[in-house]
Amino acid sequence: MKRRLATILVGDVVGYSALMEADEEGTARRLQQATALARRVVAEYEGRIFKLMGDAILAEFGSPLNALRAAVGLRAGLAETTPPLQVRLGLHLADVIESGDDLIGDGVNLAARIQQQATPGAIEISGTLFEQVRRHSPFTFDSLGMKQFKNISEGLPVYRLRGEQERWVFQVAPTERAPRRNKRPFSIAVVPLTMPPQGDDLRFLAEGLSEDIILELGRFRHLFVSSRTASAVLENEKPDPVRIGNSLGVCYLLSGSVRRLGPNVRLQLSLAETEEGSIIWNDRIDRPFEQLLDALDEIVARIAATVIGRLEEADIMAARRRRPESMSAYECHLRGLELHRRGGVTDENLVEAIKWFDRAIEADPNFGRPYAMKVCAVSGLPDFDFAAGEKILHRALELDPNDPEANRIMGSVQMAKGDFKAAHRYHEKAMELSPNDAYIKGRSAAFHNFIGQPERALELLDLAEALDPYLPVWCVEERGVALYGQERYSEALQQLGALPFQTRRSRLYQIAAQVASGHFEQAQSLARTVLALDPNVTLSHVLQQEWYRDPAVLDQLKERLLAAGLPERKAIRRLPEKS
Repeated sequence: MKRRLATILVGDVVGYSALMEADEEGTARRLQQATALARRVVAEYEGRIFKLMGDAILAEFGSPLNALRAAVGLRAGLAETTPPLQVRLGLHLADVIESGDDLIGDGVNLAARIQQQATPGAIEISGTLFEQVRRHSPFTFDSLGMKQFKNISEGLPVYRLRGEQERWVFQVAPTERAPRRNKRPFSIAVVPLTMPPQGDDLRFLAEGLSEDIILELGRFRHLFVSSRTASAVLENEKPDPVRIGNSLGVCYLLSGSVRRLGPNVRLQLSLAETEEGSIIWNDRIDRPFEQLLDALDEIVARIAATVIGRLEEADIMAARRRRPESMSAYECHLRGLELHRRGGVTDENLVEAIKWFDRAIEADPNFGRPYAMKVCAVSGLPDFDFAAGEKILHRALELDPNDPEANRIMGSVQMAKGDFKAAHRYHEKAMELSPNDAYIKGRSAAFHNFIGQPERALELLDLAEALDPYLPVWCVEERGVALYGQERYSEALQQLGALPFQTRRSRLYQIAAQVASGHFEQAQSLARTVLALDPNVTLSHVLQQEWYRDPAVLDQLKERLLAAGLPERKAIRRLPEKS
């Protein structure tokens, strides 16, 4: 028997029996239309329907993320039918058996069990599938804990899809742009450090060290460092210095690996020039974990000296960060960062990240960065206490006033509080401290959008894009908001529509731009999609995160969204009974 791995989607119509009893012929026609829609959506995401049983559909996908997107698209499409149909969807990733055109096995049965126990209107997925999509998911989830299923011996963690991510998160998926033709002088890209097979326990260390090298190199003013997002694109690629150099427009490429050897950490690093791909130097560093940051400082100084030329000691000292006194604190900090990057996927990630940052602070109260990142993580949770966050950030900046991330985060907190003068000061300081950081420039662009300076926002986004040949999602989104602020609505719609995945925020600005352009049907259709993705969405919630200095701008945005049919406050709805 032929076996293979597949993502299985199982769905049925909620209340189908009651619908048939009330209007047999009408329901049959609606079911035909729903089946046709399902075929289109499944095909769009490169899937295959392998079984239809009455109102039930079973489909397979080679890509877990495509299966999720198909589920969301199917639910949203059926919600727009007249009258709308509500579905219940279950998904699972499993090894399945081919039986002609059919698929059978425990994996198919488990997907069906998840679907049967799902809440009406919900998309629920197994923990197995969640583990595959959690790192790059455009959606947010709620953990439902361990669930027991009929005729299944072991329990399984289950997650419910909450909706699209509200907005950009700490690090998000990039979009590919055309290769850069001209290489900048004194430029370098860092390929994320690799791990040995079965080395997932080292992922936090590999990612953290890669990012630290990028951040520390970025402090040298004469050195151009390709962005964190651009480097992340290279994560699964074999380092090819010539090709990467042409793509990113850099003259040098750093690559390597990390592994643990008992109490030691081994870093294997190579620096290559990208004209012919020649290796300039190879280095293998074996150090006790406690001495890892000493090695990192040496690596950064050596790379900078190679790329730029001779460095004065003052340059090296100016670029050096305030280091933690405890390597246990550093490890906890990196573990927190790994979870924080996935914070938009589940709130549990943020909660766990905060615990790791707290452990880092406990291990070394004089290490400033975890204080700042804790606030960044906490701000993603409901009921964020701005006063408490500001106090923690002041402590972070007391410990390390030259930490660009701490200054950036303080700028965002001050902006949310309404102190735009202080916010401007902190954003400018962050850009001064890390002039090559595209992310910081992009966040500063958001600030200028909120104070009514979309022209300056676009200038900063141009600079960010010049630093980053792989345009990150948040950059596209913020450019769309800037164009909206300039009343260039068609351009805003084009920009926001180019996102590789939509966020709730991007859809809201598209709705407002459509209303402003007089395209009410398109705006209402988008509004129905937003409500289908999250029936609980309200303007009172989403507009709390649009921190415009001029209240008239926010009022106008609200009026346009209301005109498209989005509710201001949550309506109480009765859920239909399970069929």
